[in-house]
Amino acid sequence: MTIDWTNFTPWSSLAGGVLIGLATAMFLLLNGRIAGISGILGGLLQPTKGDIGWRVAFMAGLIFSPIAFSAAAPLPEVQINTGAASLIMAGLLVGIGTRYGSGCTSGHGVCGLSRLSPRSMVATALFILAGFVTVFITRHLIG
Repeated sequence: MTIDWTNFTPWSSLAGGVLIGLATAMFLLLNGRIAGISGILGGLLQPTKGDIGWRVAFMAGLIFSPIAFSAAAPLPEVQINTGAASLIMAGLLVGIGTRYGSGCTSGHGVCGLSRLSPRSMVATALFILAGFVTVFITRHLIG
């Protein structure tokens, strides 16, 4: 294994992690809500009165943040090395997984672990294990 030192960005990565941690902690402390994306989006699909505004604002922030960032710095180049069928299959599997896992990686990995949730600890360990297995299969067995 080698490190691509020209693209290794530990300080900006650390800053991003700290900002995500602070944002999720503030969201929980100020709103009493967990910043799990699948739960927030799911709440929009089955809305309850008085619960739509903050969900729309949160999702709009996810969509428009890169646009605001691009005013200050160029966005990284997006490179997708697979076909449409693989992307559709991956999206469906992620959607099914978040439904069966009662949350997504952001909900369990960032918010659940910080609350020491046993369910989130198991879910996050399974996410990581599934990632290892997927990379091993696609790189070493399928080729």
